[in-house]
Amino acid sequence: MKIGNRLLKHLTKKYEPSKLVSFRFGRYDVALKTDEEGNAVLAFVGQANEQGIIRGDQFTRRLVKDTSGAFIKDHWDYKGKV
Repeated sequence: MKIGNRLLKHLTKKYEPSKLVSFRFGRYDVALKTDEEGNAVLAFVGQANEQGIIRGDQFTRRLVKDTSGAFIKDHWDYKGKV
């Protein structure tokens, strides 16, 4: 699975720091884990069951910053099925 541009816009937003954020996007359920700055760093995309556990695909985000705090690299990697 590939992350589309519309979903990528939601993933690049700032969220509450160090939290698990869940939302519905089209026909998919999405769960995001954020870092201490509120950037999404882990995403699960798929269908949630009754307990809220998502069966689908896992993505991790690679963020590289320079000394001033500006992003040098911002890339999502596909990690497989969960």
